[in-house]
Amino acid sequence: MSNPSRSFLILVTLLFIVVACQKDEAFIESEIITSDAPRIYPGVAESLWVYFERFEKAGAEQGIEVDLVRARITGVIEDIPSESVAGQCNFYSHSPNHVIIDAEFWSSASDNFKEMIVFHELGHCVLNRDHREGRTDSGFCVSIMRSGEQPCRDAYTAVNKPYYIEELFHPNRVD
Repeated sequence: MSNPSRSFLILVTLLFIVVACQKDEAFIESEIITSDAPRIYPGVAESLWVYFERFEKAGAEQGIEVDLVRARITGVIEDIPSESVAGQCNFYSHSPNHVIIDAEFWSSASDNFKEMIVFHELGHCVLNRDHREGRTDSGFCVSIMRSGEQPCRDAYTAVNKPYYIEELFHPNRVD
């Protein structure tokens, strides 16, 4: 092989290696846009993010735009000294729009029960919902916005969740 041909072959090979090793910025940008990464909620414990995101999605499905970041809702998981209190929303205090979920409750609760409690507290903080007492003829709670002071059984399950979500966002629409 002649020297010019050999030099050309080496140059083409090097050019191929350089081009092949460069990052495809369009591909990387596309990956970021279509990523299923959870939304980031500043001032919120990371383990609550999935429930905050579900709340926003549930609102959208009910025709209500909810943006917890824009609303500056914060949230933590820590000990709540009051007995039998799984969560709190400080919405008229020195620390407004702040959700607190009890650490002991959190460590043993199911995903469904965690969601129900987070949704309950966000119902206070975001939707300005008060407690709604009452039970069905079967003894089930009529709302996840109950205080727990009146006896009823929780029925926040896959079967009943659509009712409870609609009641949460549209309390006057359901009975």
